Amino acid sequence: MTGNRSTRILIWGDHARMRRTTLLLAIAAILVAACGSAVSTPGSTAINGTAAGQSTLPVGPSPSASLASAAPASVVPASIAPSAVPDDTVWLCKPGLADDPCTGNLDATVIDASGTKTVEPAAPATDPPIDCFYVYPTVSRQKTINANLTIDPEERAVAIAQAALFSRVCRVYAPIYPQLTLAAIAKPGDINFAAALIAYGGVGSAWRDYLANYNHGRGVVLIGHSQGAFMLTALIKYEIDANPDTRRLFVSALLMGGNVTVPVGKSVGGDFANVPACSSATQTGCVVAYSSFDTTPPADAVFGRTGSVLNPFGAASTIPLQILCVNPAAPAGGSGILRPYFPTTGLSLLVGGAAATPLAATPFVSYPGEYSAHCKSTGGATWLQIDRTGGANDHRPVVARSQSPAWGLHVVDVNIALGNLVDLVGSQSAAFK
Repeated sequence: MTGNRSTRILIWGDHARMRRTTLLLAIAAILVAACGSAVSTPGSTAINGTAAGQSTLPVGPSPSASLASAAPASVVPASIAPSAVPDDTVWLCKPGLADDPCTGNLDATVIDASGTKTVEPAAPATDPPIDCFYVYPTVSRQKTINANLTIDPEERAVAIAQAALFSRVCRVYAPIYPQLTLAAIAKPGDINFAAALIAYGGVGSAWRDYLANYNHGRGVVLIGHSQGAFMLTALIKYEIDANPDTRRLFVSALLMGGNVTVPVGKSVGGDFANVPACSSATQTGCVVAYSSFDTTPPADAVFGRTGSVLNPFGAASTIPLQILCVNPAAPAGGSGILRPYFPTTGLSLLVGGAAATPLAATPFVSYPGEYSAHCKSTGGATWLQIDRTGGANDHRPVVARSQSPAWGLHVVDVNIALGNLVDLVGSQSAAFK
């Protein structure tokens, strides 16, 4: 495989090592959700008012209650006053923020199968009716287990790549959070229970800040990929799913590469008790989730199989589960044509290297009609099947596969369908209003 391998690792991490980190994150979340005796973890840092060196979970039947005790600032009450929550989040993207990476130039060069190029002008919406709350994947190159809240070039690059185009249809809020870093992934044995809680606590605290000080009753879409999708799965499970006051603001969630589960053959259950899978482009209060592969996920697949990770953010299920797949190009089912958008600099998501050789003068490049997608289930796996449909005369770059077949097309989960996802949010926004 050609392409800039170092850049791919910079943005999404080494996949073999990240698999172990994903397992650890899931294990930590299960410990949060499980009933059991108090847990004290030495060596952790202070977060959300918890004393350094302590992370305590009480005995109790409620996963939500346990999580609340571990990270008190991450739990959203049914009714919340703006003055009750400090506005202290470090925002990567936020309306009115100077040098916001989510509100820059959104123009794209559209290249068809013949090589013809046309410029598609685009700009952030001036007054969109809803918000988007975006949580980025593993990008931090800091040397600690948990990242600090410094905005580094990696966070800016991935926000441009994955979140910026959503500003065409929503106001984008993206917090900096103390995620598990690439250095942590390099030494997974150093990642403990407290570190996973710190990462989630940062996301939960930012969510509470957003609801109290910026939401003002507006609908909101949650968007996350990889580690970001795992964090938002927990956020929905513990802070939205069982809370009608918050759920009425919930337009949808887009959770790519996060192994969201449902009972076999069902659209609700598994990770979420009340939030169903989206089944149309105008349904709201629902979730779109998938992991992309261009072939059947192997037996050791990290995504697409319920055995890939422990049941994230909850106790083991007593009923058969499968990974949820909703096709962003055809939410009602069947096949759909994808509208991929890739950044022209900064990331290498294409074989041939968009980062190494910019393919257009615009910030984005799009290859409509090169790929189609449909959800597929067989042999215990469920995934978004990506097929190249351009034909032998289509010489446009192809998407970069992951280093291991077990990861499929994980690095391009968002960008391979970014145009479809933005259109879907636009449709859901209109239906929500």
